[in-house]
Amino acid sequence: MTTSIQTPPLTVLENIASKLECSIPDEKLAVYLDDQDELKHFKECFHIPKMMDLPKVDKSLVNGDDDCVYFCGNSLGLQPKKVKTYIDEELDKWAKTGVHGHFTGKRPWALGDECIVDLMATIVGAKREEVALMNGLTVNLHLQMLSFYKPTKERHKILLEAKAFPSDHYAVESQILFHGLDVEESMLLVHPREGEETLRTEDILSLIEKEGDSVAVILFCGVQYYTGQLFDIPKITMAGHKKGCFVGFDLAHAVGNVELYLHDWGVDFACWCSYKYLNSGAGGLAGAFIHEKHISTIKPSLVGWWGHEFKTRFCMDNKLKLSPGVDGFRLTNPPILLVCSLHASLELFNQTSMKAIRGKSILLTGYLEYLIKYYFYDHVEQHDNKKQIIKIMTPSHYEDRGCQLSLTFSMPAKDVFEELEKRGVACDLREPNGLRIAPVPLYNTFNDVYRFIQILRDVMACLSKSK
Repeated sequence: MTTSIQTPPLTVLENIASKLECSIPDEKLAVYLDDQDELKHFKECFHIPKMMDLPKVDKSLVNGDDDCVYFCGNSLGLQPKKVKTYIDEELDKWAKTGVHGHFTGKRPWALGDECIVDLMATIVGAKREEVALMNGLTVNLHLQMLSFYKPTKERHKILLEAKAFPSDHYAVESQILFHGLDVEESMLLVHPREGEETLRTEDILSLIEKEGDSVAVILFCGVQYYTGQLFDIPKITMAGHKKGCFVGFDLAHAVGNVELYLHDWGVDFACWCSYKYLNSGAGGLAGAFIHEKHISTIKPSLVGWWGHEFKTRFCMDNKLKLSPGVDGFRLTNPPILLVCSLHASLELFNQTSMKAIRGKSILLTGYLEYLIKYYFYDHVEQHDNKKQIIKIMTPSHYEDRGCQLSLTFSMPAKDVFEELEKRGVACDLREPNGLRIAPVPLYNTFNDVYRFIQILRDVMACLSKSK
C-alpha cells in the first residue's frame, strides 16, 4: 500500500472504508491497512518491548505477553535486532585481533564512520562529501556555529524560534556571549501569534525580511519538538539567503521522519542526533551537514587529528592537511560501537525510501488524528463526549507536520500519561501540559493506533469518573 502525499489522508481513509463497507473507526479498516502495508515487514526487524517489561505497567490491566503500544520513537527509537549482531562482531574482532581491527573487517575502526556515511547522506538528501558522522548534536552545532557565526557591528543577530529546544537555545546564548555580545540585543526570537501554539510561515518570512540585514545566522529546527510542527525549510532558507544570512537547521526531530533534500534546498549547515527516528540508541553518534558550496570558504575554527586528510593522517608530522568540507570538522576517531548501532538502523532505511516511509507516515498519523477527533471532539453529537477534552496543537495539514501529534487535555496531562503507562502505552510527557504521540512508520502499525485509541478512551472514562 502506498499513498501519494498529494492525497489528503482523510480522503484515502474514506475511500478505503467505503470499499470495505465500514466506517473509519471500525477495526476492520486497521486490519486492512496493515495487511496492505508495503512496509509491514520492517516491524520484525525491531525489538518491541512487552507489556510486562515496562516499569509502570499495572499487570492487572494488561496481558503482560502482549507488545506494548510504543509511540515514543520521537524521544528514543526502538532497537533494531541487528544491533547486537554488529556490536558482537566488533567485540569479537577486538578480542581476536586487538589493534589490527583498525584496518581490517567490514568496518575498519579507522574508517568506521566513513563506512556508513553514504547511508546517512541518502536519508538527508545530501552528497556523501557533505555529511559527517561525529560527536553529539550540540557539539556539532557549536563547531558549526563557530565557523558560520562571525558577527559584525552591522550583522550580529542569530534568529531562532522562541520555544527552541533548550540545547539549541543555550548553544545560541553561549555563542553570542563567546563573542562578547549582549544576548538581549543579538538573540532574535520568533514567537507564535497571541493565542496560537505554532508559528506561521508568513510570520517567519516577514521577520527575516524586516530584520535580515542585521542577522548573521538563522537557526531553526526542522520539526518542532513540542508542537510537532514541520517548518518550511526551503522557504526559510531562500528567504535567509536573499537577505545575506547563513541558514542552518537542527534536524533532531526531522531526520528519519520527513523527506529532506539539504543539498537541493541549499541549506548552509545542519546537525542532528540519531537516537530518535534513526534508532541508534541513547547518546548515539550524531550527524552534521555542510553544503559543498562552502568547501573552500568555511573552515573549522577548532581542529583535531581526525580532520587531517586520511592519506597522510598517520605521517604524524604535525603539518595539517585539512580534509575539505565537513570532514575537516571531525575531531577524533569514531566510537565503533556507536557506529554499529547506527549502521543497523541505516541499513533498514536504505532498504526502502524516505518517500515510502513518509507516505505511510502521513496516512498513519492522519488515521490517529481522525480517531482522536471522532471520539474526543465536541462536534460529534452521537457520542457521550460533549466537550473537546483533547486538543491537537500540531498543525492539521499533513504537509506541516511529521509523524508526531502533540495533545493537550482538559485535565492534567500528567494524570492521562500515568494512566496510559499503567496500560502499556509508551509516549512522552512534556511540560507544561503536552503529551507527544508519535506513530513511527517503520515499526508502528494501524492496529497500534487503533489499540491506543481504545486505551485512551478507557483512560479518559476512568479519569472522568474519578473527578
